[in-house]
Amino acid sequence: MERTLFDDDHKLFRESYRGFLAEHVAPFHDQWEDDNIVDREVWVEAGKLGFLGMAVDEKYGGGGVQDFRYNAVVTEESVRGGYSGLGFMLHNDVIQPYLMNLCNDEQKERWLPRFCTGELITAIAMTEPGTGSDLQGIKTNAKRDGDDWILNGAKTFITNGIHSDLVIVVAQTDPSKGAQGFSLLGVERGMPGFERGRNLDKIGLKAQDTAELSFNDVRVPAANLIGEEGMGFAYLMQNLPQERLSIAVVAAAAMEQVLQETIEYCRDRKAFGRSIGSFQNSRFVMAELATETKIARVFVDQCIEALNRGELTIEEAAMAKWWTTEKQVALIDRCLQMHGGYGYMREYPVAKAYMDSRVQTIYGGTTEIMKEIIGRGLGM
Repeated sequence: MERTLFDDDHKLFRESYRGFLAEHVAPFHDQWEDDNIVDREVWVEAGKLGFLGMAVDEKYGGGGVQDFRYNAVVTEESVRGGYSGLGFMLHNDVIQPYLMNLCNDEQKERWLPRFCTGELITAIAMTEPGTGSDLQGIKTNAKRDGDDWILNGAKTFITNGIHSDLVIVVAQTDPSKGAQGFSLLGVERGMPGFERGRNLDKIGLKAQDTAELSFNDVRVPAANLIGEEGMGFAYLMQNLPQERLSIAVVAAAAMEQVLQETIEYCRDRKAFGRSIGSFQNSRFVMAELATETKIARVFVDQCIEALNRGELTIEEAAMAKWWTTEKQVALIDRCLQMHGGYGYMREYPVAKAYMDSRVQTIYGGTTEIMKEIIGRGLGM
């Protein structure tokens, strides 16, 4: 079944991005894994070549094309190379819509040009210690003081948290209004009271910086309020479908890559005088995994098309995120098993994929939350 999602422009973009990865990422990623963080310079190189802010208006230095297929190309090629330290997906897929759709002209002029050059790395701070996916339980708060907001609180599990120069912080600005009492504040590097804690020690995604952030009487200018006061929770709900689809894009690409590597391993690996791929059990396992991988690919591609048309629903995004990530984790586990003892060795790509994949069913909303969203959508 031929994949028809991309046209010639996307294919050229893919070749260009592959070249970028080969020159600026592949030689260094192992060291970044040891360092638990990528070199900031890779962001600048990505910006120079047009791999950041593809959907940002050209007047701010972006690509000027509202087409999520370009985002998917960046994600797929990063996943296929095992370059899980790159935080481009969060920057392009999650943060960009907030900046383009909610910021005023002054904010766009201040932030977007450097967003596109890679000089301004972004993050979003939702999760807090003790709240997890319960966004309405957020305790970080901001109180108005003249022309500023005084921000206090703590966040955890923040992707790009160490490198980030602009963090969109979800804060409670009016406790009396419940879900209508949250707002989004743009907190910038260097603001007094804004501190970064540990670069968290994860079991996978070792080169991707994930940090704890704290805000102690941070004076945030009122000019850094993103969107309207009290609309923060609504904005999060509007943008979560694209974020969850991005996670599904990772899952589908990882399934394809690990499956192909395992098929090749089974063809080459000999046991009892013949390749392990020639055993009936191996063929049955690979047949099952290949079918699930194809189903994941077709569904994710349809979701990408729906997103581009503005038709992807919250429930469909939850379906994609839940099903593909659970299948990703299960597939990689079975592929590792097919490698035998070698699958447990970190020098084999399947071992790295195993560690990197485990978070997929957790962030962006756990599998259990995705099922709850889908159930509600069914009127249950």
